Amino acid sequence: MSLDHPSVFTGVAQSTLQQWLSVAQTALFQLQSGAQIANASYTQGDGAKSVTYRAPDMGALNVLIRQLQQELGIVRRARRPLRPYFR
Repeated sequence: MSLDHPSVFTGVAQSTLQQWLSVAQTALFQLQSGAQIANASYTQGDGAKSVTYRAPDMGALNVLIRQLQQELGIVRRARRPLRPYFR
């Protein structure tokens, strides 16, 4: 981790970051494979019931995974954009 670009994960142990990465990747896989339920409806003796589970936003989950990978040094940070220089 570069000292000139601290992140929200600065100071967190490597083992903790690896554990968080594993959990986030598992959640993304479950969400993509349809294993996580978003809405469930069922009928019981006293009428219809509905339960809603909030599935995490896939985009936010991808960002979290990328940040954890960057912090762990698995993937490199993006370079600064190249800007044209005219003389």
